[in-house]
Amino acid sequence: MSHIVHDRIAAGGARIVAQPAAAAPVRHQVESDRNFGLPKALYGATVACYLGFLAVVGTAFASPTLAIPMAIFVFFIVAGFGVPAIWTRLAGNTSEPATLGEFGLKGIMTATGRLTARDATIQMLILPVLLVGWGLTVAVIAAVVR
Repeated sequence: MSHIVHDRIAAGGARIVAQPAAAAPVRHQVESDRNFGLPKALYGATVACYLGFLAVVGTAFASPTLAIPMAIFVFFIVAGFGVPAIWTRLAGNTSEPATLGEFGLKGIMTATGRLTARDATIQMLILPVLLVGWGLTVAVIAAVVR
């Protein structure tokens, strides 16, 4: 590549050859793995906590004016977890999410190192569980104050 080939082409020293037949299918440099490495049960628990919070707050502060915002929140939660669930089922994705048993044995690799299943579950579910607790606390306070 360090020689200029224009002289060879002009002198007729270059020849055109047919493209060799591809022996193997084209392999992409990066394989697509659309799974997130966690069991489906953890995502289900997260969705259940978020929808549980909305159910607690929706029943504690039931009002016709809250019907549309609550429906919008439910839509966003379902879409926020539903679209990635559909994304993992697209064509070309050959990997499967970890089962609870595999997750319990191996844990998950993160950017900061390997986490055990217990630590990863705590990190994933702490915000949703605290949110449900906060909703219950606010509902109890509102019921006592009335």
